[in-house]
Amino acid sequence: MLGAFDPGIQWNEAEGFLYADRNPYAGPQAVGEGVFQRITSDVDGFTVTPVHFIDGGDTIVVEGRYRGTTKSTGTRVDAQFARVWRLRDGKVIRFQQYTDTKQWATAASRREGRLHDDQSQRTVRCAGRR
Repeated sequence: MLGAFDPGIQWNEAEGFLYADRNPYAGPQAVGEGVFQRITSDVDGFTVTPVHFIDGGDTIVVEGRYRGTTKSTGTRVDAQFARVWRLRDGKVIRFQQYTDTKQWATAASRREGRLHDDQSQRTVRCAGRR
């Protein structure tokens, strides 16, 4: 996939997403190491399932779902996404992701039916659990 990227690609994960810490990723190597390697290391069975494509010429929007199970907690993720791809001369020059960042954050931090709030170092109950 990295071969489809322009050497100057600018890649942005959704604000608040687990891998947005290095936004913007500049260049194919940064995307491969900072996004692809980390997500495949952190999520078992990670899949990207496109459902709908919106062709805007040099801008393509893809709607779909991310699925997988976070290795740290064993929590399953089934999150909607929209991905905006900008192309020039057949290469991807820009990428912007939108996804359910709350679902991802919850899945990455859930432990035995509870969430750990890292900022305050306190444990809070998951919504819907008593």
